[in-house]
Amino acid sequence: MFSKIKEECGIFGIYAMENEEELAPTIGIGLSCLQHRGEESCGIAINDGGLVTCEKDLGLVSDVFTPDRLAKLPTGKIGIGHVRYSTTGAPKRENAQPIVKRYAKGNICVVHNGNLTNTEELRNELEEHGAIFNSTSDTEVICSIIARERVKTGSIEEAVKNATKYLKGAYSLLVMSSRKLVAVRDPYGFRPLCMGRMGDDYVFASESCALDVAGATFERDIKPRRNCYII
Repeated sequence: MFSKIKEECGIFGIYAMENEEELAPTIGIGLSCLQHRGEESCGIAINDGGLVTCEKDLGLVSDVFTPDRLAKLPTGKIGIGHVRYSTTGAPKRENAQPIVKRYAKGNICVVHNGNLTNTEELRNELEEHGAIFNSTSDTEVICSIIARERVKTGSIEEAVKNATKYLKGAYSLLVMSSRKLVAVRDPYGFRPLCMGRMGDDYVFASESCALDVAGATFERDIKPRRNCYII
């Protein structure tokens, strides 16, 4: 008997270099192209001058992101999206991504493709120091570690680099702060992540086919090592 291939979720993100844009429709197109990577839930978060608006729910992209729901999302310079099937955490709405947290430095938002092998260890450590979790996903653990490191460092890229030292397993991440978008893969490149350009804008996706459908031109894969691509 053959089991269904599970592709470990799909992520998509855009950084607009010039003016704020209507990013949500393009992200929706990209997520639709990545639908085969996860059919449990989907979500989009848009950064509008540091204010993050997130829409997410259980279901397929075409069912969740109707024209009316896309219209609820504002214009912005940064946006990220996700399609999920559960690797860690039950198939519940609170485990849908993006994961958004507000902390001392503002808002942080994370989408994650992959699976950590030390989630429980990290979660227990964070909870012992007062962290509170709203979901059972490893993505919220990653988000909390990045937020913790950010208050100890001078930039979001330093925080992400420091956070990856604690992560064991396979992952590709898009991390959206108030002003920046960070793309990172695990040191062994187990999970895919590529970058393209759409005019002056930068676009990131789990698969290059999503870049094509969204109207972006593929440039390269994000290198699988402990560094980040920061915009």
